[in-house]
Amino acid sequence: MSKLLFDSFALLCFLQKEPGADKVSELLQRVVSGQTEGLINAINVGEIIYLTQRRFGEQKKLETFIHLKRLKLKILPCPNELIYRAAEFKARHPISYADAFAMASALENDAPVVTGDPEFRQVSHLVRIIWV
Repeated sequence: MSKLLFDSFALLCFLQKEPGADKVSELLQRVVSGQTEGLINAINVGEIIYLTQRRFGEQKKLETFIHLKRLKLKILPCPNELIYRAAEFKARHPISYADAFAMASALENDAPVVTGDPEFRQVSHLVRIIWV
């Protein structure tokens, strides 16, 4: 079964119906139908939660968390080895710390990153990317 690693940018794009949401929706349909395994790092889930609460408030944050549960994404933990690998990526490349976790998780799981975040252009030679 193929795998897709979703970063927070892609899921926020989908949840907020921004440009690129249709492409993310199409990929999420593959996850929900069982054709593809959908992954997200726990750090990126946290990023979605705090950004949603900051922008839209507590109620929208709770709705978003419930919606994320329905998408059948496997939330990946952050063991020490992943933390060290993400820290190395952050130290060597101009990406956010949360993006470094998405990148490390994608490489660890042999999955492309689903994103529209322009920061990933800086590391596109290191990880496969599906642009939305």
